[in-house]
Amino acid sequence: MSSELTRRDLLAVLAALGLVPSLSVTEARAVEASTRLGKSKPFSFSKLMTAAKERAAAPYVPEVPRAFDALEAIDYDRHWQIKFKDDHTVQAAGGKAPLRFFHLGRYFKLPVGIYLVDGDKAQEVLYSPDYFTIPKDNPAADLPGDIGFAGFRVMDETGQRDWLAFLGAAYFRSSGALDQYGLSARALAIDVAMPTPEEFPRFTNFYFGASKDGQFAIYADLEGPRVSGAVRWDVSRDEDRTVVMDMAVRFYPREDIARFGIAALTSMFWYDETNRQRAPDWRPEIHDSDGLSIWNGAGERVWRPLNNPVNVMTSTFVDKNIKGFGLCQRDRNFEDYQDDGVFYEKRSTVWVEPKGEWGDGAVQLVEISTDDEIHDNIVAYWLPAEPASKGSEIAFDYRLTWGKDEPRPASVGYVYSTRLGFGGVPGQVRPAGVVKYVIDFDGGDLKNCDQSTGVEAVVSASSGSISGVYTLPVVGTTRWRAVFDFKGDGPSPVDMRLYLRAGDKTLTETWLYQHLPSTFTWPK
Repeated sequence: MSSELTRRDLLAVLAALGLVPSLSVTEARAVEASTRLGKSKPFSFSKLMTAAKERAAAPYVPEVPRAFDALEAIDYDRHWQIKFKDDHTVQAAGGKAPLRFFHLGRYFKLPVGIYLVDGDKAQEVLYSPDYFTIPKDNPAADLPGDIGFAGFRVMDETGQRDWLAFLGAAYFRSSGALDQYGLSARALAIDVAMPTPEEFPRFTNFYFGASKDGQFAIYADLEGPRVSGAVRWDVSRDEDRTVVMDMAVRFYPREDIARFGIAALTSMFWYDETNRQRAPDWRPEIHDSDGLSIWNGAGERVWRPLNNPVNVMTSTFVDKNIKGFGLCQRDRNFEDYQDDGVFYEKRSTVWVEPKGEWGDGAVQLVEISTDDEIHDNIVAYWLPAEPASKGSEIAFDYRLTWGKDEPRPASVGYVYSTRLGFGGVPGQVRPAGVVKYVIDFDGGDLKNCDQSTGVEAVVSASSGSISGVYTLPVVGTTRWRAVFDFKGDGPSPVDMRLYLRAGDKTLTETWLYQHLPSTFTWPK
């Protein structure tokens, strides 16, 4: 360890000797990072809520970026050249949230305010180009000295990696238990997959302070053309790196909004073993998430494998007092991806767990066609039955968990894999239009079942015909397999449902699937 005193140590010693004034935690951290702070202002979450309600009562004023042309010139490559100086890390929340900031650029032209909270006061962290190493020939070198920050990230204890990041609109991400970024969350989703354009409100200010229940707290102002809001996160990161965010969201619509999604999750699904034939890539599978998991109000556990449809598809799962839902990555086998650059097998499962009763509503899943891994084409959210109306308050509390698995796993067996191919019998002419489905289950009481247990598949479809249903244990494993043939009777998607039981005992969660007739081209 170095024998030299750090600036913070020296200030602490001098303060103890009465040679300099004693500093608050906020002030000491600011001095350590050479941080300039603005004047103190009163702060509380209730004040943010009141301000949001007042903004919603007034007409929306569009924000106009400053230095538009210069920011437009900071493309992806030039933005990458701008490096945050590690020794300027701001120690927020008493050092529990080491912050580094993102610079503005072409894709993030509007700044966000960054505030440090000390008790019932907040002070803004004032932007300075001194936070960054900026090449002289980079357009950022000519920006105004108070242009502002684009967002922030929270660093781990080593200072080498970040594990939480907020950048753009109302999006945020965590690297989760396996330390690999993947899907994103956002505070809300407005008019997803509607005839009208989707609206993207944005966080305008962030406030960092102490938390009663978590490691630190983040608060945010939210603003958009048709809604204002205030959001709070109480953030914890466990020893196993699982990230838990206890959230409170308060929204105030300026207008009636037809589709107002709460606790929205956004992910990417290009292909897996169900639609491998559509992908030109060499890797076996590419996806951030492979399914939507739901724990409905009646206690049923549901697994819906994701699709990459030709057209936009919206699936609605009506419920009352839902217990939880999430976009999950269940396949953790590197061999199924073969990508040692982005490690899809390490992408987080993100689970939404309501606090209190959410009443009537539905989980909506929106699947959008994609032909590359760079596009987020999956959205899932809670859609309250009560519409978002002008002048109302929309208030929800929930826990968001970024982990390896679902935080509250089902006691019954789970869907292990879904596979499909040409129907019929090997060695015989394959019947046109018939698809063979093979679904494996594992866990729960399945390990105690054998051929004498009477395990059977309960399977149904919204249209078409099902035949050749049977089940069998998978040799050398604890898994059970359900197999059936399906023949559709038209061009429309078909909703399927299957679970395993023995007598009147349910052994597994329910597999739901949306059969897309365009999946295969049958041989003539």
